[in-house]
Amino acid sequence: MSDVAGDGTTVYRAPTLSDVARLAAVSTMTVSRVINGHAKVASDTRERVLAAMSSLDYRPNMMARGLASGRSRSIGVLTVDTTLYGPRAALRGIEMAARDRGYSVTIAHLDDPDRNAVSQGAHLLRSRSSDGVILLQPLISEVHESTPPTDLPPMVAIHAGTPGNYPVVSVDQRLGARIATEYLLSLGHRTVWHLAGPDLWYEGTERVKGWQDALSAVGAKVNPILRGDWSAASGYAVALQLLKAKDVTAIFVANDAMALGTMHAMHELGLRCPDDVSLVGFDDTPEAEFYWPGLTTIRQDFDEIGQRSVELLVELIETGSAHTQHLVLPPKLVVRASAAKPRT
Repeated sequence: MSDVAGDGTTVYRAPTLSDVARLAAVSTMTVSRVINGHAKVASDTRERVLAAMSSLDYRPNMMARGLASGRSRSIGVLTVDTTLYGPRAALRGIEMAARDRGYSVTIAHLDDPDRNAVSQGAHLLRSRSSDGVILLQPLISEVHESTPPTDLPPMVAIHAGTPGNYPVVSVDQRLGARIATEYLLSLGHRTVWHLAGPDLWYEGTERVKGWQDALSAVGAKVNPILRGDWSAASGYAVALQLLKAKDVTAIFVANDAMALGTMHAMHELGLRCPDDVSLVGFDDTPEAEFYWPGLTTIRQDFDEIGQRSVELLVELIETGSAHTQHLVLPPKLVVRASAAKPRT
């Protein structure tokens, strides 16, 4: 907004709560209730206040709101390596959902998967004024304590490899792997090889189980597992070994990056995808449709993962309880051109 100073010059000032109330023809208390999501505001009044806020470009003072409520309106995220697509995409989903609810996000990295490290990281984020913590921790702990820590701040976990006394949001990794393997079998492949992820990752172990489930259900041969580290480079190196077997016609690769490395190895060996070997990946990264050929893969909706985890955490922060302890989201098969019937 602009005011005219005593010397006749125009001076900008930020709009206030009173300005919004005046424009919307309501009290400042009503504006405050709309900002804080109070239920007892008529819908037409709420719309009028929101329109006034938009017209004036009014932005609530989050620090003042925090002081009034006794909360910082900040969410902490404990996460592992964000150079990997899964953690990076989940973090983006969390940030979008938190912003929509008026929360900021503070990030701390977690190197060690055990419960002590989780507890220490959560307390660190609380010391930085986080109202609650989302644990983005897919690594499986090798430490099994008989009594998990109970003095944690409000916490929700995503794909938690370390179980604890907090709600968990996850995608059904085992189901996704089974769907991928069943799709390849439905095309007529006698069996499906698996290029797996690291065995200390929750996703890695669950995807192996789903692959085995699908093969066992039809009595198909379960070949030895070869593992990569989620990178395209490891997919390339492992695929060079795997493709030496003469009976390889279909491979379920545990993530899209390793599938890209597998395609590169096939090219070097003079093999064509899907004419010689069919591939299905996992994650549906933004680049997957632009591989050549486009990669058939399993999609995880990371925006929904972020939305649901933030919803549960805000529920915990504001009410002290969550409506569920384990929310499982379904994966989805995305069919492109990298898988086809085997040659006869």
